[in-house]
Amino acid sequence: MEWETYAQRLGARVARPGSPWEAAVAETPRHPFVPRWYEWVPGADGRVVRDGAADPGSWLDAAYSDTTLVTRVGSLHADHAEPGAVVTAGSSTSSSTLPSLVLGMYRHADFTDGCRTLVTTGTGYGTALACRYLGADRVTSVDIDPYLVEAATDRLATIGLRPETAVCDLTQGPLPGEFDRIVSTVSVPTIPAPWLEALRPHGRLVTTITGTGLILYADKTPDGGAVGYTAFDSASFMAARHGDDYEETVPASVWTDAESGDGEESISRHLLVYVPDTYNIRSMLQLQIPGIEHRRQSRDGIHTVFMAHPDGSWVRAHAASYQEHVTVHQGGPRRLWDPLESILDRLNWVGELPVYGARVTITPDGETTLARAGWTATL
Repeated sequence: MEWETYAQRLGARVARPGSPWEAAVAETPRHPFVPRWYEWVPGADGRVVRDGAADPGSWLDAAYSDTTLVTRVGSLHADHAEPGAVVTAGSSTSSSTLPSLVLGMYRHADFTDGCRTLVTTGTGYGTALACRYLGADRVTSVDIDPYLVEAATDRLATIGLRPETAVCDLTQGPLPGEFDRIVSTVSVPTIPAPWLEALRPHGRLVTTITGTGLILYADKTPDGGAVGYTAFDSASFMAARHGDDYEETVPASVWTDAESGDGEESISRHLLVYVPDTYNIRSMLQLQIPGIEHRRQSRDGIHTVFMAHPDGSWVRAHAASYQEHVTVHQGGPRRLWDPLESILDRLNWVGELPVYGARVTITPDGETTLARAGWTATL
């Protein structure tokens, strides 16, 4: 298959011209790592399983676009699904991340010659890029899913790359070795202590924080902790999972309350906002109240957003348009809309939120604190 021109175009799009990363992308085929994938098709009411070999032109177009290709929904990998099947339920549990975002994480890692690096596996494409840049003998790739590790190992070998691979729960450890860099393209709620144990002196870790748009990078300190910053650019990855699928966190009964409960009614002083669409607001709210989930609907000219928390708290907020006043209903043991209002107040007053560029301090046991401009949050 003539993939080289496609890869060269992708490299020119996602990397600085003439940089080693442009060469890495241009020299690395992506399509072998995504022979099948899930594609959201309007009107299909779900994700359709695409088979690359059945339509090579579409395969190349998809594989060499700067986009994320979902490869696993719930516990069903696209490799094991029937081509053309429509999957109507389940969360995305693995993917080939858009290449520009993978490169962004690697740039924050500040690779140097010879640094031994741990990365997360997924499809294996991100591992392949790290191997091109560092050399396969300097790269270890891990995933909690045995099939993902097996498939990625085989596909890496077909393009001549043989890094060390291992099945490992990245959040629990122990990690398979000592490293100068750890780059996780799955998000974590806080920094796992095994990462700090596996980092060599002055080694760097790079990850994203679950439920936020925050990229965090930090360098190991002599006491076994680490210090660093949250980046000014944003990213969001799937959360680390500990089994075949994600566990339900918000009971269905809480969503039922959110959809139809009376609760406490008020009029918001702000316009309607859907939190997941706003990285900065989403990050602030998640740091203050971890675990809130969000849904929305538009019906009969009314826009509604829902918020729900595992503790039973819920919100339903609606307006006739995004420019009109918002009616809010809240119920459960605590109010979820009130802290959102305070975050919006701060954003309107100051013009920014302190989550980006925050100083990060991590203790040896992984307790992680962010601080900027008098604001602090501990994960």
